[in-house]
Amino acid sequence: MQLTHEENQFERKTFPITLVCDHIYFQQNIGSLFRISEAFGVENIIFLGKDIPLTPRKINKTSRSTHLHVPHQIVEETSELIDYLKQNNFEIIALEITSNSKPLKEVIIPKDKKTALLIGSEIDGISDELLKICDQIVHINMFGKNSSMNVVQAASIALYEITALSL
Repeated sequence: MQLTHEENQFERKTFPITLVCDHIYFQQNIGSLFRISEAFGVENIIFLGKDIPLTPRKINKTSRSTHLHVPHQIVEETSELIDYLKQNNFEIIALEITSNSKPLKEVIIPKDKKTALLIGSEIDGISDELLKICDQIVHINMFGKNSSMNVVQAASIALYEITALSL
């Protein structure tokens, strides 16, 4: 018998993870990122960019009201975001395929620092300016001809791996 949301036995837990969304504008993705962040106990979401469309009516369809429960903020300038991450001593991990990225399964989650997981825009990925400040750059191994996937799918896989390592 399938359990309801109230009947499930999952432990409620918040992890010291901030999901940083570099210029993500598609509302369906934004809503889904709230939903997956709530499911994986993400502490905070930062949306980087101007005019991020956080219109609750449009986001609610995919977020299923989780946007009401996950703390979030908008930071308009990359330099302001970099200062925030550095001043608060985050382990900055980018989810991106680069010449020096390593497989996600090799990510190291320090026990004494908060984690900032950076995910990139639907079109351009993570900016070079942000990649330069990362402590780790990880990618998801893929076996088809395509070398990318939807940002929500990728974030889900990464959050699963990171939270499993943090337990």
